[in-house]
Amino acid sequence: MNCMPNQPPNMPMPMPPRRYTAPPGLGDEAPDFTAMTTDGVKSLSDYRGQWVILFSHPGDFTPVCTTEFIAFAQRYQDFVDRGAQLLGLSIDSNASHIAWIINIFRNTGVEIPFPIIEDRDMAISKMYGMIQPGVSNTETVRTVFFIDPEGVIRAKLVYPLTNGRNTGEVLRLLDALQTTDAKGVATPANWRPGYPTVVPPPRTVDAAKERLDEGGNCMDWYLCYNTGES
Repeated sequence: MNCMPNQPPNMPMPMPPRRYTAPPGLGDEAPDFTAMTTDGVKSLSDYRGQWVILFSHPGDFTPVCTTEFIAFAQRYQDFVDRGAQLLGLSIDSNASHIAWIINIFRNTGVEIPFPIIEDRDMAISKMYGMIQPGVSNTETVRTVFFIDPEGVIRAKLVYPLTNGRNTGEVLRLLDALQTTDAKGVATPANWRPGYPTVVPPPRTVDAAKERLDEGGNCMDWYLCYNTGES
């Protein structure tokens, strides 16, 4: 007896991701993959042209992960407003993801509006360095990858199994990256939208001298602020 479910015509099947010898770093192209998600089969390249926040969690039906997914769901529109798509991932099955989403909704009334990726064989997790053997060989740590519209990894955050992420910080860093791209500036410590940004430092002695002569909102030649940022 054939126990395999019938596949709809022309339905794309999940493809194993390409094997990489080392996890990608900042400035690297984000490795593409195709996988089953709670929204059907998706490829990372489906989201080319927009920002992607790819984040892993250790497991479904766990307390810290549940609080994180509720928090991301509550800020989902803020990510959409910034042209960013959230993509969750764990090594749990798609059926487990679906059951967890329904459980969260039944208990809290919060709907999870973004896809959760199934990674049962840990292929994507290992490719992206989400498995940290010093912590666990069977659970992903809490990584966050900021992937720009060109498919390049621009930033990465890593949290341990025991501590949940701050969604406000994820949004703040996304704002900072987008501001850097739009205005060619850097952002100082604790920067938020509306705060002054930092002028990139001079690259030559002559440029440094010009900076000193110009004055402006500078501590010294290497640290000057833009004002009136929106």
